Amino acid sequence: MHPSNSETTKQINELKKDIQELRKSLNQINDQKEALFDKREKLGKQIISLINITKNLRKDRDTQTSSVKKQKEERKILNQEITKKIEKIKQMHQEKRKVDLKKGPRENPNFLKKEMDRLEFTMETSALSFDKEQKMMKHLKELKKRYKEAKEMRGSGESTHELSKEIDIQKKKADELHKQIQDLAKESQEKHETSIQNSKKIQEYKEEEDKIKKEITEKKEAINKINAELKDKLQKLGKIDSTFKEERKVHREKTERQKKTTLKDKQREVEQKIAKGEKLTTEDLLVMQNI
Repeated sequence: MHPSNSETTKQINELKKDIQELRKSLNQINDQKEALFDKREKLGKQIISLINITKNLRKDRDTQTSSVKKQKEERKILNQEITKKIEKIKQMHQEKRKVDLKKGPRENPNFLKKEMDRLEFTMETSALSFDKEQKMMKHLKELKKRYKEAKEMRGSGESTHELSKEIDIQKKKADELHKQIQDLAKESQEKHETSIQNSKKIQEYKEEEDKIKKEITEKKEAINKINAELKDKLQKLGKIDSTFKEERKVHREKTERQKKTTLKDKQREVEQKIAKGEKLTTEDLLVMQNI
């Protein structure tokens, strides 16, 4: 073997080994890069999903906050009406007490009506003297006046009773509104807190996404570096391999020429032996066969 062949073969083998290692590293880093791309894509989908959820939560929260505001205003108006009606009842009770103090115990209008009917019946069916009829007429007139006042007093009592019923209905409605307000406010607060938690989570995801992007950039830089090194090694291998092949060709051609020269020399020696009549060896016979 040519003296330089051993060294060249060694260089070629080392380059091939380096190229194999570089390709292995390149595949590993590329796999890592692709895994990072997948991770970033999944993270991006999670971020978009959370953003949409948070937007809907805030929209619902704002709607509920608006509803709470309207219901509070409605409850306020109800409470104002209740307060006015309570004041009115108090005023009516005060007026009734004043009237009671002036006129004494309240009379029963039903009893007065019966008395009035009895008097009228008596006057219509009985033969009465002029004086007695006048007295009965005067008494009937007095009964009618008392009947009217008694009815008014009873009407006042019925009015306060109706107002009390209205107040009870409005209070019940106000209590229902209060409960609805509390429930809506609680739901709105829960959605607000969830939105805050989601916003923090989105920020964490974005920070993680930025970290992954940085890692992807680092992997791309590493890939570019390995590719450059791999290209350099391949070029070197190509040059050395080309030179090695050329050297082998030259060496082979030289060897062939040397073989041919040696064969011709031996052939001349055999021819001389034949001319001298000397005995030929097996090797001489083989040389003669190549003539």
